[in-house]
Amino acid sequence: MRYTVNRVSFLKGETEVAPDKSISHRTVILSALSPGLSRVSNFLQAEDTQATCRCLQSLGLDIEQRDQEMLIKSPGINDLEEPEMVLDCGNSGTTMRLLAGLLAGRPFTAILSGDSSLNKRPMGRVMKPLAMMGAHFMARQDSFPPLAIQGGDLHGIEYSMPVASAQVKSALLLAGLQAQGITTVYEEAPS
Repeated sequence: MRYTVNRVSFLKGETEVAPDKSISHRTVILSALSPGLSRVSNFLQAEDTQATCRCLQSLGLDIEQRDQEMLIKSPGINDLEEPEMVLDCGNSGTTMRLLAGLLAGRPFTAILSGDSSLNKRPMGRVMKPLAMMGAHFMARQDSFPPLAIQGGDLHGIEYSMPVASAQVKSALLLAGLQAQGITTVYEEAPS
């Protein structure tokens, strides 16, 4: 399967989210790309998705839950704020991997960390291709969180996924939206 993404300056549209954790993570992160107000219905309120929301708030997003709707006001991808503190991903590997892709193209340093369990999980599978695009990382023992990410100018790559991973693929596509040139991700089976 082949996915190709090109750099964008903004996103516009409507999304109604089924109460699904994976979709909820991605929807709130995609809302960070577009300046202005996003409305998300059926956002799954779970510890992992709340970790993503807290991290995005540290990057300058205003997030408010109202009844069955979440309101997300973003300055847009180009105006995300450098976080003043470590971004706490809790126990959410999805939060850490997707934010690594989002932050890879930002011109500042951010530190992603998690609980003791998450900090024992290697992140090399997401760090390697993002580094190939131009992001810089520091980690414990080369791939264990906390991860310090120095983002900046990215360039597109062609990358064949050695192992199917929707999280790594999503991180690469988020970074690809910020890269010069084309980013192409190949995978043996859809993830």
